[in-house]
Amino acid sequence: MSKPDVAAVKAFLLALQDSICQGLEQADGLGRFVEDAWTRDGGGGGRTRVMRSGKVIEQGGVNFSHVYGDAMPASATAHRPELAGRRFEAMGVSLVIHPHNPYVPTSHANVRFFIAEKEGEDPIWWFGGGFDLTPFYPFEQDVRHWHQVAHGLCQPFGEDIYPEFKSWCDRYFYLKHRDETRGVGGLFFDDLNRWPFERSFAFMQAVGEGYLDAYLPILARHKNTAYGERERQFQLYRRGRYVEFNLVYDRGTLFGLQTGGRTESILMSMPPLARWEYDWQAEPGSAEALLYTDYLKPREWL
Repeated sequence: MSKPDVAAVKAFLLALQDSICQGLEQADGLGRFVEDAWTRDGGGGGRTRVMRSGKVIEQGGVNFSHVYGDAMPASATAHRPELAGRRFEAMGVSLVIHPHNPYVPTSHANVRFFIAEKEGEDPIWWFGGGFDLTPFYPFEQDVRHWHQVAHGLCQPFGEDIYPEFKSWCDRYFYLKHRDETRGVGGLFFDDLNRWPFERSFAFMQAVGEGYLDAYLPILARHKNTAYGERERQFQLYRRGRYVEFNLVYDRGTLFGLQTGGRTESILMSMPPLARWEYDWQAEPGSAEALLYTDYLKPREWL
């Protein structure tokens, strides 16, 4: 197995953060990302970039982090006990975009690399990541486009890759206590080292670079759609589900908190506004009900 090139991964991730921020700024037309560089006491740091009150994007963040230390946290060693006692490095780009308009979906993407080393032994490494879409008023055309981009970037790596990682995404972004998916899925993968380093790295690159291709056409299609207070209130209610998932289930959030990461950067994914309402029910046959009946369950989109 080829030796991991940690420097090449870091260089790609830094460039990816730049290109995604530039693409989103151009699509928004007004908002700009403000950078907040930070360091971690235990080793490492990152660049948090946040846009607030853009023309299209109400709040969004695109983070780069690179942290390292002498021992992996419990969230990592729980399912990989062979990592105990190894020095680790973890780096990645993670982003969440919360638009103003309820007709524009929230989107999330993440690509990351882990390596754990111990003197006298081969390094243990893997890639992870993916992207997923969380619409409030979904359009089948958008969801098909999102999954077509995901399918296309997977094709050079094998016919079985999209179905496998699409299914993994459906399972991962699932709120057990609500019995519903967070959105309409996309791709999710973790512990990826089934191929040599170069091919695994190439797949992670394809996922990272595919995000804008998947999201920007959807954003452009709906950013000027008229909406009212009803749609806004439903958007805020559904954002509450996003918060629930991130705080209860998300492995990246747990990893960041357990490694002593920067809390403001870890919780950058939260929406600027959200609400909860006791036992809210959608009116049968309404646009809001359509989300629950047709979209918040795993489906084949292609």
